[in-house]
Amino acid sequence: MGQQQLLLLTLGIVIVGLAVVVGIQIFSENRVRTNADAGVTNGLRIATDCQVWAIRPGLLGGMPANLTLGDCNFDRIGYPTSTGNTYTTVDGIYTLSTSNACSTEPTILSGKTALVYVNFNNPDTEVTACIGIAGTRAGDIGTEIDYP
Repeated sequence: MGQQQLLLLTLGIVIVGLAVVVGIQIFSENRVRTNADAGVTNGLRIATDCQVWAIRPGLLGGMPANLTLGDCNFDRIGYPTSTGNTYTTVDGIYTLSTSNACSTEPTILSGKTALVYVNFNNPDTEVTACIGIAGTRAGDIGTEIDYP
């Protein structure tokens, strides 16, 4: 082989190697973003299920008169729990509590105080999302996402 052919072969290998590295990096970044989106989407579904539970009469499986929205838990809204008050999916781990696990308060609540939080955590991607529920109206749900 001539020197020019060896140079072209080496250059081709370097370009293919760089393309593979860039592709892996883009895939990893997209995985984190997709996981965060899935966590927020499922968290919003859980939050609206808590709102539905609070609105529905107790005779129809809704919130009894002696409880408040802050008493919402996975058993009451029909989600299978593995340990205590956690719901686990392939996207991550969800908890319902009266405390916020994120560094800031969920946005969109416009100064309202959340009564219950859906906290999402994925240990693999280190994404944390918090969905605050302040009441039973559409504007009473706020979200906050913490990326690694």
